[in-house]
Amino acid sequence: MSNKIQLKVKRLPHCRALPQYATGGSAGLDLVNALTEPKVLAAGDRCRIPTGIIVEIPLGYEGQVRPRSGLADKAGISLTNCVGTIDSDYRGEVQVLVINHGDKPYIFEPGERIAQLLVTPVPQVEVIEVEELSDSAERGEGGFGSTGRLHGAGQPSDADKQSTALSAAK
Repeated sequence: MSNKIQLKVKRLPHCRALPQYATGGSAGLDLVNALTEPKVLAAGDRCRIPTGIIVEIPLGYEGQVRPRSGLADKAGISLTNCVGTIDSDYRGEVQVLVINHGDKPYIFEPGERIAQLLVTPVPQVEVIEVEELSDSAERGEGGFGSTGRLHGAGQPSDADKQSTALSAAK
């Protein structure tokens, strides 16, 4: 039994390549830009890069557009929205919203791999308004670092303890 789902892809005239896995163990399909000439993205700037494809994400799934780690590491190129979502009912061209977090301009070359596409299941939820929620014995309203930085949940690190002690002493 195969665990593969079908991703229908429509190639637009300016498409350079269909999404494909770089290796047999790749989680995401590489998305290639559909630029016709190099595009310079200045440090701190952002832009929309076309891929030249339209996808049909199956109902019950979403397309997640994620940054490529090599571009982020070597040039500071990432996505403006961290992870872009392609809904199953979207039928426009896939475009990648990129930002240059680096300290120098980056030149996108035509046909360059610019992002990854993961197709993942997304259940529809039923929203139920309630007066009260069940208690969470471990976290409650704690958030934004409440479980500490280095150790397991609920076990503050020595640095966290020291910081708390310093704050209490003031």
